[in-house]
Amino acid sequence: MSIVTFEKPAPTISESDWYCKLTELRGSCRKSRRCAFRLGNEAHRLKNETDQTTYWSTIRSNFHIVNRQNEIKRLKAMIEFSLIHLQREIEEMKIEKRENENTIEFQNLNFRVTNHCLGLRDARIGEDLCYDIASIALKNEQLALEKLKTSLAEICQKSWEQINNLEELEINIIRDIENKNNTINIDSELLKMTKNSTNISLKPGPHRIPQDINTYEKWVQHCDNLMERIENEFSRSAKLRDTMYLLRHGARCDMIALNEKVNFSLRKRIHITERAKYELEWQKANMLLEMETLVKQIDRLENAMYTKLNSKMLVETRCEGIRYRDGIELCLDKPTFGLYKENDLLNNSIKMMNEKLKETKTMHNILVGHLNLIEQQLGNKIHALNIDQKCLQYREQLEDPNRS
Repeated sequence: MSIVTFEKPAPTISESDWYCKLTELRGSCRKSRRCAFRLGNEAHRLKNETDQTTYWSTIRSNFHIVNRQNEIKRLKAMIEFSLIHLQREIEEMKIEKRENENTIEFQNLNFRVTNHCLGLRDARIGEDLCYDIASIALKNEQLALEKLKTSLAEICQKSWEQINNLEELEINIIRDIENKNNTINIDSELLKMTKNSTNISLKPGPHRIPQDINTYEKWVQHCDNLMERIENEFSRSAKLRDTMYLLRHGARCDMIALNEKVNFSLRKRIHITERAKYELEWQKANMLLEMETLVKQIDRLENAMYTKLNSKMLVETRCEGIRYRDGIELCLDKPTFGLYKENDLLNNSIKMMNEKLKETKTMHNILVGHLNLIEQQLGNKIHALNIDQKCLQYREQLEDPNRS
């Protein structure tokens, strides 16, 4: 052998086995390709289905977010409108409270004027210091003002409490609006996000629920309660403002009526006192005339008594002269009896004139006493008139500038 060959020391198969192996490989490849084609189609179908599911899930989520955002915006708009109304209500309530406080201040002026008038009228003296119609009117005014002040103070306290409630509600509404604005902003940011956004990432426990989370029903109940409270506060404030308005204007009308009544009583008392003063002045004038007449009468009586004294001296001198007659001539003749009778008549006349002079002087003294009493009472009346007129002048500051 020119060429030496060596066989590979490995097992060999026959040609028929080789064809058999080739056929098996061809079948296995065909089967694998079919499986791969089926898996590829299934994967493509699954990809399309999941893409569609994800797309529509995102659309539904966006739709829910938009609906939720619109719902919050709708409620926020209602609450903001209520907030504007609430702020206006707070300002109107403060104005009404300020007006009522001004009425109380004006009423304090009434108190000061009334007390000052009572103090002035206590300065009257004598019988003019009496409990007359003006004093009764001033006392009644004082009691009525006290009742009105109590009512106004109570309504001011209620208005202050209502203002606090409204301001507290305003704070809650502002906080609720801020929360809703924050929610709207968050939802807007969520709507802007897409699967291609750069600020997205996987989060740990995406389904975790916060401990302080609320249910949707609780949120709806909270909104309904807030709107209901707003309506209730509006209704309560409107009724309170109406009550304050009516009470304030009623109090002003009552104070005006009381002022007019007291002024009328003072004017009536001044008229009565003036009539008494005029009567006293008339009595004084008549008393002075009567005293002047009595003084003249006293002068005439004294002159007459002086004249009678000369006549008495004449008679007594004659009687004494008769006693100097001598002898039988010293007798009780007609001249003697005539002189005695004349002397007795003169004595009786002087006695009666002296008594009449005493009576006249006594009456003059009585008239002087009455005149002093009249002058004292006249001074008291003038003093009382000055006091009542000062009261009327002092009460002019109670004239209501808002009186129509």
